[in-house]
Amino acid sequence: MPSYRSADPTRTYYVYNAAWAFFFALAFTLSAVYYVRDAGLNPLQMVLVGTTLELACFLFEIPTGLVADLYSRRLSIVIGFVLIGAGLLLQALVPSFLAILGAQVLWGVGYTFTSGADQAWITDEIGAERAAGVFVRAQQFYLGGTIAGTVAAGALGLVRLPLPMVIAGAGMILLGLVLSAVMPEDNFHPTPKEDRETFRQLADTFRSGVDAARRRPVVRTLVVISLIAGLASEAFDRLWSVKLLTFHFPAVLGTSDPALWFTALALAGTLLSLTASLLLNRFSPERLQASHPTGILATLAALDVLGMFLFALAGHLWLAIAALWLRQIADTVTSPIHSAWLNRHVDSGSRATALSMVSQANAIGQVAGGPPLGALGRTSLRGALLASGLIWLPIPALYLRLKEVRSTTEVSPRP
Repeated sequence: MPSYRSADPTRTYYVYNAAWAFFFALAFTLSAVYYVRDAGLNPLQMVLVGTTLELACFLFEIPTGLVADLYSRRLSIVIGFVLIGAGLLLQALVPSFLAILGAQVLWGVGYTFTSGADQAWITDEIGAERAAGVFVRAQQFYLGGTIAGTVAAGALGLVRLPLPMVIAGAGMILLGLVLSAVMPEDNFHPTPKEDRETFRQLADTFRSGVDAARRRPVVRTLVVISLIAGLASEAFDRLWSVKLLTFHFPAVLGTSDPALWFTALALAGTLLSLTASLLLNRFSPERLQASHPTGILATLAALDVLGMFLFALAGHLWLAIAALWLRQIADTVTSPIHSAWLNRHVDSGSRATALSMVSQANAIGQVAGGPPLGALGRTSLRGALLASGLIWLPIPALYLRLKEVRSTTEVSPRP
């Protein structure tokens, strides 16, 4: 009987990214509107929802990364999608604060099962050198899926606001089951059952991830950058919608309903990001796939800071929207370059663990930075947004400093 797992890894990874992005956009394009209108959450509760999600990611990122390294990348991803889908269904079907908090735990834990495991899987299957180009191309599939999911969310949200989340939750579970049947895993070799000494093996694998972060400047610096980004981004990502809702939206198609505007703005931002990614891939592929892409990453981080400051200070709707789009484009282009660079600097045996450590650093930053900046936002929304930008400021310098360290290292004679 033929195996369903003979699917091409690269094509599977592209479809995986497109499907994941579609369901994610379907679930979250109108989630902020749902939290306020249907569930009746106040600003403090919205911050606590985000904090709960990031705390779940923080607590489970390393253990779930170890599962992917010791047992199966595929198994880890499948478990993750089932849990994410269950969390989305819970928050859509039970519009209450406590149910939504519980849903954040479910989907946060599920996300940690996928975080790092998907990148580690494709890198194992096709090799680290080919992975750089695949990450860039996969980002474009991701953006295509996001566009489709955003449009679908807007259409379904006009029928009933929770409906997009219900369909996304069921779709995530179905995607996990499909991947369990078709996802090949030929180049990963888990520890044989008879040789497993679970707790010692977990400790050894965890130490190898820590060692990669401690001894390798790239990994160490990216962990620090991820921490700073988390400190800055949690409050900004929760509060930008609050500021945007203070503006008067012009009527479009006879309505100025924020749900329609949020859908349209998300769609336009994604299209702009996709265009930027395609143009860079077409006219400057060497920058996107460079062995040490510090220059472009520093530039993108600087654009991120500029977008945050412009948005915080904007007194006009369209200037605020342009600032949000600038930041979205910078983040979109940064993601695959960052992923490919990090993957080249960790060994296969601890790859998922090291990637999870970077994600965990971001979660630590979001848990630590979100509530204080959220509290500041209750008295000064502009002050909280500006503080987020100020925290982000060191990131471009960290990228450039890493370039200097690398140059010094390369000219030093070997002992």
